[in-house]
Amino acid sequence: MDLQLYYRKIRDCVATIKEDFPVVISRETPDGGKAGILIEVPSRLAAKMIVDGAALLASPKDAMAFREKQAVAKRLADQEAAAARVQFTLVSADDLERLKGTTHSKG
Repeated sequence: MDLQLYYRKIRDCVATIKEDFPVVISRETPDGGKAGILIEVPSRLAAKMIVDGAALLASPKDAMAFREKQAVAKRLADQEAAAARVQFTLVSADDLERLKGTTHSKG
């Protein structure tokens, strides 16, 4: 393999990618790579994956749909994390009255 040619192809491919973090779609590979998986990667890695035949650049429509799906998943994860941080304490009625300072002494 001519390494100069290989890296020139990667540089040329990077030059054609307009985003810093493009979305790529994986292709099936002989070493077990699964086809159709979308992922956002740095442009240099995207170019390497494209030159190696492991991925294709996603269309703008597919990239937008992927990013919207990721935004929804992030929002849901943030909500679940916030809900997990909610703390509460069980207090008996007597303790609550004592805390309020409204306990009336009997007798």
